[in-house]
Amino acid sequence: MTRMVPTPFLFVAARPDGGRRLGFRRARDRRHLADQLRRERLVPLRTWSIPSWASPESKVSLKDQAELHFQFAQLLSRGVPLVEALDVTSQAVAAATRPRVERIRELVAGGTSFAEACRSVEVFDPVTIAVYRAAERSGDLAGAAKQLAETTRRQLAISGKVTMLMTYPAVVLTISILVSLLLIVIVVPQIGQSLASSGVELPWITRALVGTGLFLRAYGLWVGVGVLGLIVGAVIARRRVGAFIMRGARLLPAMREVIVAQESSRFFTVMAAMTRTGVTLADALGVAVGVVGHPELKNQLSSLRTRLIEGGLLRSLIDSVTALPMPTRRLLIAAERSGDMESAFGTLAQDMTEELDRRSGKLLALLEPLLTVLMFLIIGSLLLSIMIPLIRSTAQMAGG
Repeated sequence: MTRMVPTPFLFVAARPDGGRRLGFRRARDRRHLADQLRRERLVPLRTWSIPSWASPESKVSLKDQAELHFQFAQLLSRGVPLVEALDVTSQAVAAATRPRVERIRELVAGGTSFAEACRSVEVFDPVTIAVYRAAERSGDLAGAAKQLAETTRRQLAISGKVTMLMTYPAVVLTISILVSLLLIVIVVPQIGQSLASSGVELPWITRALVGTGLFLRAYGLWVGVGVLGLIVGAVIARRRVGAFIMRGARLLPAMREVIVAQESSRFFTVMAAMTRTGVTLADALGVAVGVVGHPELKNQLSSLRTRLIEGGLLRSLIDSVTALPMPTRRLLIAAERSGDMESAFGTLAQDMTEELDRRSGKLLALLEPLLTVLMFLIIGSLLLSIMIPLIRSTAQMAGG
């Protein structure tokens, strides 16, 4: 079957009350888009096909994914056929996600497997699709959906912690930059020029800041256009920019510990979901390694999988993954001996989530004083560039 990737559209539609609605939506073609809008009592007036990178709805939110998994688990465990379950589930998600669920329903009703339909519509990531594919083979789609619902909710909690962790520094730095720009553009040039006209010798840093402020006054529009261009470029190349930031974050000890805890939690959560659906350990590792970004841990887990396929003894191979903490390796070895790896993966996923909580708290506590010092250095240096000439001017007037 030919894979049909939904195209993003920008549309203007008429509402029942006579108003207009502007929005984005994915559809196979304009006719399909019109059908979607008419179901919402909207009449399409104008539609434009746009590039995928420009669409704000390129991915299904984790919240919608969690709701999809939860609804699947509830309905399928009660014997509801998959096509009917998809029909019901489409009403439980956001309007932007609904067309994708409807497209999955159409594909499944036409004979496509559920995992393949999800891959075609791009509603889930490759790891989730691999779990559903394994569940279809084992006949436990409801069990997989239940496990994935728990996994996605755990991801939501982790994402919330990471967002909270990054929001505070972002707000502090934004305020510092705005205040600094205000001082450089308005305050420093006025005081600097006034002191220079009075014959006061300005330090080099004051002269540099006065020059910068005057330049921004004269060419502020072009500077703004350049900054906007950089922002647009960063949005277009957001994956590369994100990868670059992650590589830099791994060089910082505190951030590296938080990232490792986050990736370990995700890794063990995926392993628990895969093994519960009857996937072999080697195949589960092949999928789960994809969520790990830590270079050393990723290489060691890939090596473990290769040697396991070649017939290596699992307990010995686990001990060679030195990137994992010693207690984690001992628990996995004990679970391998007892034949209960599935429970061990679930326990470790929960433990790593709690570890992420602890490390995030420590990092936030460390960031607060560091950001305070950084704000003082930025704004304080600007104030000093003004105060030093003023003190010199006062001293000259007193001496005269």
